[in-house]
Amino acid sequence: MSKSYLSLGSNMGDRIANLKMAVDLLNQTTGIQVVNKSSFYTTAPVGYLDQNDFINIVIEIETELEPMALLSGCQSVEIELKRVRLIHWGPRTIDVDILWIENFKSDLEILTVPHCRMLERAFVMVPLSELNPSLLIDQQMVIEWCSHLADQEVRKMTHEEW
Repeated sequence: MSKSYLSLGSNMGDRIANLKMAVDLLNQTTGIQVVNKSSFYTTAPVGYLDQNDFINIVIEIETELEPMALLSGCQSVEIELKRVRLIHWGPRTIDVDILWIENFKSDLEILTVPHCRMLERAFVMVPLSELNPSLLIDQQMVIEWCSHLADQEVRKMTHEEW
């Protein structure tokens, strides 16, 4: 078993329900066990701006799957929840990204781990820091990476909002 962190985001339909269903589907995937989940965070879209705000979470999993099989499992959840890729960085029912896998690095086009843009995105790093602020990525703790992203607005949702 190895520890991994996944980022999940949704900005179409019932965003909270989409995220909860994605977590459930990942947990039901053979070889994946969800062990922790961050709070829900709202953020403005990045890249393509003419779309609804996102709700994002990060989950910690334990997995027996090899990295490419884990990627396939994440993509299966996106397909199950009707993810459609029409516009780069466009609206989506669900987005599941592999952020980090214990004792694994890759710079393949199909799978880059640690995720190639995670260090630039507060909507990823803030929920990740909630789960593991001292996780080292590129020789720096997640909580320290967050300090470089203070200009990006990420708002933790209250229970009343979901």
